[in-house]
Amino acid sequence: MFNSKLMVGLCVAVAFGMVACEKKLDTDQKRASYAIGQQLGKNFKDNNVDFDADVLVMALKDVKENKPGKMTQEEMGKAMQKLQEMAQAKQGEVAETNKKKGEEYLAKNKSATNVKTTESGLQYVVEKEGEGKSPSDTDEVKVHYTGTLTDGTKFDSSVDRGQPAEFPVNGVIKGWTEALKLMKEGSKYKLTIPAELAYGPMGRPGIPPNSVLLFDVELLEVKKAQASAAPAPTAKPSKKKN
Repeated sequence: MFNSKLMVGLCVAVAFGMVACEKKLDTDQKRASYAIGQQLGKNFKDNNVDFDADVLVMALKDVKENKPGKMTQEEMGKAMQKLQEMAQAKQGEVAETNKKKGEEYLAKNKSATNVKTTESGLQYVVEKEGEGKSPSDTDEVKVHYTGTLTDGTKFDSSVDRGQPAEFPVNGVIKGWTEALKLMKEGSKYKLTIPAELAYGPMGRPGIPPNSVLLFDVELLEVKKAQASAAPAPTAKPSKKKN
């Protein structure tokens, strides 16, 4: 998982000469190095990897300056294995915490005004009922949507991109598939999707494990399935709402 991305990222960072003491991003090399550092940091964060930035930079400089390594290959292998074990343990802790928080949120939200709950646990509010047709599993849909976590963190939005998304009804998370089949063209729903109908304990970049997901969805059009379709909604972290 993160190991291959990490190693590739480190190699690239060395090639560009990533140096910790540089503060002014006044050259192409420095800007590229900073961008690589941001990507590495995000990769670490998304995979629950705790690291020492100073030691990381020391290792990069040792390689760049052709200095002998301070650990053997065997020692580094063991360290990487331990790192992965620690990351997995941390992810498990986060998943368990989020599961409890999610259950509490769903229990409270269930009694909120106009909230309907399906047998699967999907919660939704009809903001506007459309008059067009409803999609089936084999249809494709065109939608506008915005997705957030329960703390207000926006992770994806076709509205912000200014481009509706198109995808197969059965090509998205279970909560989406179920909700879309309840909607008609022109409908606007607010969805509260339990983790088990979303990404579950694995999560994904921008979405922590066992996260309850909130979506504002507008079903613009129901289309017959095509040979290929645009990617379904993906997680793109954004800023938290104030």
